[in-house]
Amino acid sequence: MEQNILIIGGNGLVGKTISRILKSRNPHINVFIGGRKGGKTDKDLRIDVTDPSSFKVIVEKKINLIILSVNDKEDHILHFAITHRIDYLDITKPTPALVKAYAIAGKADVNSRIVFSSGWMGGIVPGLVNALSDSGDINEVKLFVYYSVKDLAGESSAHFMAENVAVPFVYYQNDRPVSIRHFLDTEAFNFSFGIGKRSAYNFDVPDLYILNKVERISDVSVKMTYNSKFITWLLGAFQSLRIYNILSLKERKMIFGSSGNGDQSVFEIVVEDPSGQKKLSLQSLKGQAELTALSAVLHTEELLRNPHENKVYFSHQLHDPLSLMAQLHAYDSININVTQ
Repeated sequence: MEQNILIIGGNGLVGKTISRILKSRNPHINVFIGGRKGGKTDKDLRIDVTDPSSFKVIVEKKINLIILSVNDKEDHILHFAITHRIDYLDITKPTPALVKAYAIAGKADVNSRIVFSSGWMGGIVPGLVNALSDSGDINEVKLFVYYSVKDLAGESSAHFMAENVAVPFVYYQNDRPVSIRHFLDTEAFNFSFGIGKRSAYNFDVPDLYILNKVERISDVSVKMTYNSKFITWLLGAFQSLRIYNILSLKERKMIFGSSGNGDQSVFEIVVEDPSGQKKLSLQSLKGQAELTALSAVLHTEELLRNPHENKVYFSHQLHDPLSLMAQLHAYDSININVTQ
């Protein structure tokens, strides 16, 4: 059967990286690129997520799977995929948008695979959490993120932080949501891969919701540090003084909008279960865009390879946890260490 895959937002940084990795690993697949301006070839489609009338070309090209890598605030593509029974993989949504889209899909008559992959680095963290626990009876998960301003990054994550840095969010303690703000409540953590001890601060990612509400883990928290200790301290000071509350959105975008030419991306997962505490450390030498794109490709390959039934998924639910970890570890620019 011919496989026609459409990457909407395929001209952005992550979209282009998904296309490159997907084509290199699966040369038999037809990959189409969707963007607001279209393009010069028959594989470049003009699709504007704010204009559902532009979606008819998706049916004309007999698309089997849509990978969404651009912000679709009104969930037009999700509704279209459900209505037309097209498989859908979404890597874009921050927590509030993910909860909204998940509710939409949960109430719909779904006759395709609807996959939400919006957790940290393409939705792989919950799968790696499950790979760490033999019993599956996990008491607590802590995720620590190292972010380099030198990393080559797209606009979406910076814009999310600019829009939401002054907005409270929740982590989970004793299965109860606790309201907090970004860049407060410092915790010292000794990062791997030569980074060393850093102060890490509150940070919102969809895995907080997914690990508590879907995986039923009672205690879940996420902390983040920047490669620059001064920047990390400064962002915390701005939050303590509530400076973000008085800055305009444009000014906040200037603060969070920096992007370099490339650097490593690192995150560490600490899991506590009845057998004790385990830590998984993951380093992507080519940065977060490469890792996010690879994760999207692994989810795509799993959908193509195995007959998962038509329903709503979070992306980690597609995989055997140990197999997912092994596939990530096999990629040439990714290093994974597990310690107990």
